[in-house]
Amino acid sequence: MGLGSLVTKNGVASEWYQQLNKAPWTPPGYLFGIAWSVIMICFAVYIAKIITSKTSVRFAIILYIFQWILNTSWNYVFFYYHLDVIGLFVIVSLTLVIFTFLIKYYKLIQFYSLWIAPYLIWLLIATSLNAYIVFMN
Repeated sequence: MGLGSLVTKNGVASEWYQQLNKAPWTPPGYLFGIAWSVIMICFAVYIAKIITSKTSVRFAIILYIFQWILNTSWNYVFFYYHLDVIGLFVIVSLTLVIFTFLIKYYKLIQFYSLWIAPYLIWLLIATSLNAYIVFMN
């Protein structure tokens, strides 16, 4: 979350972003920081449960690194370079990685899989926001 914000230039406050035709369901800017804080806490609990379970964690670590790269790079691609179409591909990929986590580890950690739900739900919303910008601008 922190590194991603460093590469966004002015991010939401930038003239480029402010002039975009955004989805009517776009949340207010302050909500993004709150949401990502909650999401990362939940995701940390989720990852800790996987790592402490009696299973090989190699695949989980690879997925974790991949999601981190995608999560951080979306900010750079979208806000720094203003590449909304590539940003859409990045965020769809990130959503698929998080969905892969859910499917791959559901049988292992069952109820604890709910800890990844906020991340997946937020990504579905964020993907729709990015897609709206791509198709309506």
